[in-house]
This record gives sequence, C-alpha cells and structure tokens, in this order.
Amino acid sequence: MRIVVDLALCQDHGQCVFSAPQVFSLDENGKLSFRDGATDTYISADLDESLRDDVEEAADACPLQAIEVEG
Repeated sequence: MRIVVDLALCQDHGQCVFSAPQVFSLDENGKLSFRDGATDTYISADLDESLRDDVEEAADACPLQAIEVEG
C-alpha cells in the first residue's frame, strides 16, 4: 500500500495528521511536510499494512479528497 497526495489540491488543513500521525505531519509553517520533497504530487514508499486503517481514515477525512490510497 502507498499513498498519493495531490499537493496542488491539498490546502494543509491537517486532518490527515490527526488520523494517521505515523504517516502525515505538518512542518513548522503548518504545511504538509511532504511539500519539501515533492511539487505537485507526493507518492510514498510502500507503507506497512498495519497503517491501512489510519491511512484510509486520513483519506476520508481530507476535506479536499487530496489523498489516494493505492494497493
């Protein structure tokens, strides 16, 4: 399983951080930390299956539906 985040759509509301803090975090400026290494789209490495429920909850909680769970 991996996540794909549309960084052009994401507005850093941070709901994903509450649902899956092991995967999502905000930087000191309140921006999704993935923005440091990606521009329009962030694609994670393979994530542990034990995180699936939390990651799916994060995708559901995103007010802009910018998170996609693959696999």
